[in-house]
Amino acid sequence: MGQMIELTSADGARIPAYLAEPAGKPRGAVVVVQEIFGINRHIREVADGYAADGYLAVAPATFHRVKPGVELDYSEAGMTEGIALKQAAEALPAPGVQADLQAAVDEAARRSGGKVGIVGYCWGGLLAWRAACQLNGLSAAVPYYGGGMTTPAEIARQPGVPVLAHFAETDRSIPLEGVEAFRKAHPEVEVHLYPAHHGFNCNHRGAWDEPSAKLARERTLAFFGTHLG
Repeated sequence: MGQMIELTSADGARIPAYLAEPAGKPRGAVVVVQEIFGINRHIREVADGYAADGYLAVAPATFHRVKPGVELDYSEAGMTEGIALKQAAEALPAPGVQADLQAAVDEAARRSGGKVGIVGYCWGGLLAWRAACQLNGLSAAVPYYGGGMTTPAEIARQPGVPVLAHFAETDRSIPLEGVEAFRKAHPEVEVHLYPAHHGFNCNHRGAWDEPSAKLARERTLAFFGTHLG
């Protein structure tokens, strides 16, 4: 369904992105932000899914500045490499990969002619939260189990658009006390907890929890329907 395109960031960097387009006129656009595994099969399927629901979807390769062409699986080796690449990307001089997300938002708006939302998973969830607080041209943001979102530095950020946040009750990387601190600091954010583990949305990994993934997606589509319509 999709194809690879190239984005141009503000500093002139050319960043690959996966583009999935709906059959008819887009009802809006969604920027899909990868996990630590690159633009792999799962992320392409997520983008295709939003296109099937009528949205133009753009998934930028947020590792491109530190390593081009990353596509990892969910093995221990893939996890180890992904964590190292995330650390390298986080260490980039500001604005780092946020500039590439801004390019994706701008391209999504241009191609769709409509409002733009952003959804991210794992590290992408953290980037989606930052995008809600920092980027221009967004109308809604949906972070899924954003690693690091519940640290004091990230909680201190203030979103400029409506945010829906999905967390897992048994996520070893995001303690529940952090989720509660986030919820208390941001009563304007719609927060949902699911009886699942980190990564519950991904049907390519053992943590996949079909009922939680289905409910979270229904809520996400309803949220985008309200704010991107």
